[in-house]
Amino acid sequence: MDAKDAKDAKERKEPLRVGPAVRRRRRALGLTLAAVSARSGVSVPFLSQVENERARPSMRSLQRVADALDTTAGLLLAASDAARTVDLVRAGDDARPQPGTGSRIRSLVRGQHQLHALEFSGEQDTGREYKHRNDELLYVADGAVEVEAEGRAYRLGRGDSLFLSGGVRHRWRATAPDTRILVVAVAEHVDASGDPRG
Repeated sequence: MDAKDAKDAKERKEPLRVGPAVRRRRRALGLTLAAVSARSGVSVPFLSQVENERARPSMRSLQRVADALDTTAGLLLAASDAARTVDLVRAGDDARPQPGTGSRIRSLVRGQHQLHALEFSGEQDTGREYKHRNDELLYVADGAVEVEAEGRAYRLGRGDSLFLSGGVRHRWRATAPDTRILVVAVAEHVDASGDPRG
């Protein structure tokens, strides 16, 4: 049995688990279950069961759904695999020094997901104003930070957090040595339209 036959046999034993990817893609396109059903010929109850992982589509049904969602079965499967990621990030992993600043940025969530989390350490003062479409949380792990949001100043110390809803204009800077800030944000909508591993 060659590698392709082994993969096909494995897929027959393990039904396709693509519910979250199908739901994300459908919502990203602004489609209802009824619209996808009409485009694909797959019933609304079955589509609902697939999205909620109470039913597993055959490869043929998945391809029909993918066509209705203007994507491919392969991309839906890849996005579904990404949705089941368990990824340990150790202290110091992937920390990028910022040239000329003495600061470092470390991604706490690798790949393309709906949750982004970054750790900023050292001297941070971008001098830049931000305005994100989605919500964001700033948490001070060590040191101190000054945040200006919508014209008001906030001073945060170790253990403090500040929630900023989408659309709030803000800027921040570290005000103490060895400051570490965690920034957790909801990313732009992730759909099955590209390589889910970034």
